[in-house]
Amino acid sequence: MGIVDMTNPPTKDFFASPALSLSLAGIFRDAGATAAAAARMEVEEGDEGSVGGGEGGGSGNKKDDTVEISSENSGPGRSRSEDDLLFKESPHPDEKQRQQLSKQLGLAPRQVKFWFQNRRTQIKAIQERHENSLLKQELEKLRDENKAMRETINKACCLNCGMATTAKDGSITAEEQQLRIENAKLKAEIEKLRTVIGKYPSGASTSGSCSAGNDQENRSSLDFYTGIFGLEKSRIMEIVNQAMEELQKMATAGEPLWVRSVETDREILNYDEYVKEFSVENSSNGRPKRSIEASRETGVVFLDLPRLVQSFMDANQWKEMFPCIVSKAATVDVISRGEAPNKNGAVQLMFAELQMLTPLVPTREVYFVRYCKQLSAEEWAIVDVSIDKVEENIDASLVKCRKRPSGCIIQDKSNGHCKVIWVEHLECQKSTVHTLYRTIVSSGLAFGARHWMATLQHQCERLVFFMATNVPTKDSTGVATLAGRKSILKLAQRMTWSFCHATGASSYHTWNKVTSKIGEDIRVSSRKNLNDPGEPLGVIVCAISSIWLPVSPTLLFDFLRDESRRNEWDIMSTGGPVQSIANLAKGKDRGNAVTIQVMKSKENSMWVLQDSCTNSFESMVVFAPVDITGIQSVITGCDSSNMAILPSGFSILPDGLESRPLVITSRHEKSNDTEGGSLLTIAFQILTNSSPTAKLTMESVESVSTIISCTLRNIKTSLQCEDG
Repeated sequence: MGIVDMTNPPTKDFFASPALSLSLAGIFRDAGATAAAAARMEVEEGDEGSVGGGEGGGSGNKKDDTVEISSENSGPGRSRSEDDLLFKESPHPDEKQRQQLSKQLGLAPRQVKFWFQNRRTQIKAIQERHENSLLKQELEKLRDENKAMRETINKACCLNCGMATTAKDGSITAEEQQLRIENAKLKAEIEKLRTVIGKYPSGASTSGSCSAGNDQENRSSLDFYTGIFGLEKSRIMEIVNQAMEELQKMATAGEPLWVRSVETDREILNYDEYVKEFSVENSSNGRPKRSIEASRETGVVFLDLPRLVQSFMDANQWKEMFPCIVSKAATVDVISRGEAPNKNGAVQLMFAELQMLTPLVPTREVYFVRYCKQLSAEEWAIVDVSIDKVEENIDASLVKCRKRPSGCIIQDKSNGHCKVIWVEHLECQKSTVHTLYRTIVSSGLAFGARHWMATLQHQCERLVFFMATNVPTKDSTGVATLAGRKSILKLAQRMTWSFCHATGASSYHTWNKVTSKIGEDIRVSSRKNLNDPGEPLGVIVCAISSIWLPVSPTLLFDFLRDESRRNEWDIMSTGGPVQSIANLAKGKDRGNAVTIQVMKSKENSMWVLQDSCTNSFESMVVFAPVDITGIQSVITGCDSSNMAILPSGFSILPDGLESRPLVITSRHEKSNDTEGGSLLTIAFQILTNSSPTAKLTMESVESVSTIISCTLRNIKTSLQCEDG
């Protein structure tokens, strides 16, 4: 059935056509025989899907079934194409046109009226059958997704190495998590289809116009359904506006809401004042015991405001901006696109998995709504807030961590600088954390505002140095061209991103505990690279161990990044000299640099690319052996995206023992303070077999575990902390 164009209705003389009059005569030839039936069909004009009292019907009785007139009822002497032509030209004849038809055919106007109504009902029934067919297809897709999810859970085996795991293993694979998200979106689409079927106006075509179709695409699926999230779009907008107001107050208020600690010089949230100020309900009723983590940090970043806002509203850019914190990020739904191109007013439902660079700290998975708003010509705000029912309807296990209004106020300070006030406010279900990281996690430092701000400043500074064209010679030794400098920096950044991706407790990985010969707890994971050109193809094993050392983070970082002392800990250097042939600065701190080091031996020499990163919260030293010919081409400015690289390295954090709880409550909690130091995580990755179909062997696990053990022993010996 074609689209009915009612923008140009027929003229008053339309039905005067002799050809159409002949066709109409055939259509209504047996109208006298059907007049009684027509009179019984009390169909209200404009509501063909129901029946009720019609013109002169006088009856209040209603029928539930729509009467459909088949082609036989129209009598002989006319073709179906003539019917279609007539109905296409004028599906809704007005009173004057019906009078004209009745005179030409010798029928009562009411008979003509009912024929058109029944024809419209017939077309609508056809359309609804088509929509039901689409709905069934979507239901089949949903069943397939559910089946795939059940099979994934039932198989309960390691997707990396093929080894069986126990059915009690609570870890969720990346594929299963993705299935859950897709499952939720499919449910949303079905709810949308159900609603759309009911929203079509009487007699309208399902295909619609081009402009209408584009309008549908630009609308959020939350415009069409409430079944999965249980909230109307208007309610979501009300919540995010309230969250925005709270964020602005939290970012600008002083005492008594925020109190500065004399011991640590950090701001502490007075939670009792917070409850009074924002009328917070007691959310612990009926829920497991929860802890509140609240922090605020202010800093200046070297990035222009539009680019900074864009990096928050694009999930991929956001994940790349915070590689050591965000292991997964996705935009689940766009509720409002905001004003193009600056995203003012944009609202989107997002998913994130937050991590630390160690398998010893569980990840935090959270759904939240992100709202971007321009407060003035030079000030923007971005707020995140978790909404009740969202997590429960998608995955009940995700309610362990929720975001209270959190985010940042960004003020443009010109010259590519922005002042950022960051507020991080989390409500987390208390869980068991490894003793090494218990203090830094429970104090709120691990996922607090200081961590986010330090990472943001570091990444923005790195971007500025990457884009710079007037680099002093002392900051770019060993690389002659600007193109070569950019290629090396880009390769080093990809290496560090890969390291962050490989070392956390993300559901991407399944970690198995192995005890080394000298007693360290080592976690081992494996994966198979089938087609990623950025890594070696085959079976890759990653081994990680985390320890506490009675050494300051700064001293430990300087020791590990210093090429002149590399042979003290790196067993691959075989005790030989290490020479740096290139050194590229990527930050104001001299510790932020990319170097190319050459380890020489009697037999051959090995080139190593090293990326050293440090900020006010954490430091990393990431390195990987590189193909000499390949890295030489990158130095000249060639593309490095297809260069295979397998990073290993170190992550260094303060142990947090000097910190105090970041929330003041009327309930005093004691803190047992001891001497501070560093939390060191060491990770090594090796390619055990170049065939992706090969199985993981115990020999490979023992080899990489031995590298970890020997390296840790060498570090302790060099720093004179064997008993640490």
